[in-house]
Amino acid sequence: MVCLKDPLVQKICEFYEKISMLDSLKPSKDVDTLFTQLVFMCMPPYPIDVTKLCKKIQEIRSKLIRLCGEAEGLLEKHYSSILGSFDNPLEHLDIFPYFSNYLKLSLLEFNILSQHSKGVPNRVAFVGSGPLPLTSIVLASYHMTSTTFHNYDIDSSANSMASHLVKSHPDLSKRMIFHTTDIMNVTSALKDYDVVFLAALVGMNKDEKVRIVEHLNQHMAPGALLMLRSAHGARAFLYPVVDPCDLRGFEVLSVFHPTDEVINSVIIARKSPFSMHSSIDQGFGPLMLCSICAEIQVFNPLSQMNMIEELAAEKHHS
Repeated sequence: MVCLKDPLVQKICEFYEKISMLDSLKPSKDVDTLFTQLVFMCMPPYPIDVTKLCKKIQEIRSKLIRLCGEAEGLLEKHYSSILGSFDNPLEHLDIFPYFSNYLKLSLLEFNILSQHSKGVPNRVAFVGSGPLPLTSIVLASYHMTSTTFHNYDIDSSANSMASHLVKSHPDLSKRMIFHTTDIMNVTSALKDYDVVFLAALVGMNKDEKVRIVEHLNQHMAPGALLMLRSAHGARAFLYPVVDPCDLRGFEVLSVFHPTDEVINSVIIARKSPFSMHSSIDQGFGPLMLCSICAEIQVFNPLSQMNMIEELAAEKHHS
């Protein structure tokens, strides 16, 4: 049982105490410093299984993930507001301090998606898009230049800020659609999407995540792809973990755990054309996961990053 004797767990608990004592999680020198230090501490590969944490540390981890999620939301609102003050907000995305991470994560997800998709998707849903929908913007700008993105968020103010960022863009204003609703209330519309992206912070614990995945399985079109963000190792103190075995009704195609500054792991699964529990009950889920994980770890999804960063620079200076 992992407990406070683990040196990394001790340090993370110290950070939790400091963060939980902050008066506000809005961007500030103290907030930025604490979260930056926490992230850098959790980035290196570390042999820890968060499912084996003792009850006390499990509770601290859950609270820390919620604090990280709240701080991330406030950070995105802060920068969305700043970007919204420009005449052409999308020309200034690089002022967001983690923009380069989104470039890399979006490229990673697109390359993984391309391995398992017959072509570029026509319609994509992004669940939990937030006030600064950088994944949708980057994918729509560089990788899926004809795809329509339907962005779902439960927060009307977040959607208002997000839609403001793209309304002056002649192309993205037509291909970025925003829906203010709980995804659990979306049913028949889910059948219209070739791919559904589920943001890391939609479903803050295992039970919530499983409930959302079951809803998606019930209403997505057979054969449609589901892209999920998870976390691995010590990074699981920052984001919820998606257990591939919980993706009932989906065939898990691959799992990728980055080891660089891209924090989130990426899981891609296909909605089964068969009954809800067939792939797991027959054992295909775990078996396929093991074989494909072994293959995809050697895949270098960042090999095109120089090209993408050059494209971003060209758009910024044009």
